[in-house]
Amino acid sequence: MSLIAITEVKKRFGDNEVLKGISIDVAPGEVVAIIGKSGSGKSTLLRCINGLETIDEGSIVVAGAQFLPDEVHLKALRLKVGMIFQQFNLFPHLTAGGNVMLSQMVVKKTPKKDAEAVARKMLDRVGLAHKFDALPDELSGGQQQRVAIARALAMQPIALLCDEITSALDPELVAEVLAVVKELAAEGMTLV
Repeated sequence: MSLIAITEVKKRFGDNEVLKGISIDVAPGEVVAIIGKSGSGKSTLLRCINGLETIDEGSIVVAGAQFLPDEVHLKALRLKVGMIFQQFNLFPHLTAGGNVMLSQMVVKKTPKKDAEAVARKMLDRVGLAHKFDALPDELSGGQQQRVAIARALAMQPIALLCDEITSALDPELVAEVLAVVKELAAEGMTLV
């Protein structure tokens, strides 16, 4: 059975049809790479899977639940599927720990003490336990991306969508992020 089933998905921006009947089935624990030239719709597809973009036609089913563009369904979808962005998207005024804690407290209503414990555990998992109190501008690009991975993992997703997560990094920092991703794949995390 597919964890993520995408069937004949179409997406347009005005007259530009970006997704032209895309169909993909992703099994639990599978690692899928979406490859294509710039502007071919890779990021748009990931954003559609996570409900950040609506689809014009077709269907997206995650863990047996059909994607519907209302707030109740979007919240449930985003609890199941984490997303890691190319530009990290960390809040600059929050520490690494604060960035990892925030979504737990806001979305899942996790008490602060519990969210902090999970944040510390997730930062340790990505090798950044010692950076809990560091602000994003005190971290390298690779460290910022690992904080973003920890933030996604803190929500206990069943799948992670990775949108060009190493493309904004200096070449020497790519290895530290890829090491974390390889570890997640080895543990059975579904990665797209």
